[in-house]
Amino acid sequence: MNIRESVKEKKRIVIKIGTSTITHAESGNINLGKLEKFVRILVDLRSQGKEVIVVSSGAIGIGKNVLRLNEVPKDLPSRQACAAVGQGRLMMIYEKLFGEYGALTAQVLLTKESVSNEECAMHARQTFHRLLSLNVVPIVNENDAISADESSYGNFGDNDTLSAYVTMLVDADLLILMSDIDGLFTDDPRQNPDATFIHFVETIDENLEKMGKGAGTAVGTGGMATKIKAAKLATECGADMIIANGDDIHNIDRIMNGDDIGTLFLAAK
Repeated sequence: MNIRESVKEKKRIVIKIGTSTITHAESGNINLGKLEKFVRILVDLRSQGKEVIVVSSGAIGIGKNVLRLNEVPKDLPSRQACAAVGQGRLMMIYEKLFGEYGALTAQVLLTKESVSNEECAMHARQTFHRLLSLNVVPIVNENDAISADESSYGNFGDNDTLSAYVTMLVDADLLILMSDIDGLFTDDPRQNPDATFIHFVETIDENLEKMGKGAGTAVGTGGMATKIKAAKLATECGADMIIANGDDIHNIDRIMNGDDIGTLFLAAK
């Protein structure tokens, strides 16, 4: 069995979907057509006997639109207000879409204490495991409305890192980061046309970490550096991780079919 074929055998999968993947670039509104396809893909994975956990961005951007603000505010209380309003709207949409297929969802909002405090982490782990045993799809986000700090507007700072911690909490064997880029390159391909695509990473070393760049879009918070950080966390706890382009949401299907999509980081031995 080749490396990509082994992805077919993964049973517990965390999928992080970024703001740029689920919203329209022009308006910042939810891309309902794309989100509906995403939900259908996840329901089909569950029909194959797999367990899925979603880490979903988008709450602050959605809240900004609901509150009719011209841009995402820079002050902390306003961002937290946007997150509080947007998270409710985001969950309402997820519940409706999953409900059309008879699937149940649960909102799970985490803070850094949820993973750094031993007792909190134990309770979070137990909650995730019970939800999965009840055939519920956990929809995870950081609790931005209360956990943000002045430096990063969040204890985790980005949902790439959060998704890696969730992978650890739920003992997942695969983390998929749906991003705005095809995967890892030797340099930023939007700036350097000679950048080379990297299909497979067995070891994350210092040279690889230097390839990390800053955030690539106006709506996202995580660049390639945060994705490499997430890969280190996920692979060290025994999960493979794949970075793939979320522009085509069916890349998830292709990944789970063993196709050579995105950059695959192998779990540490």
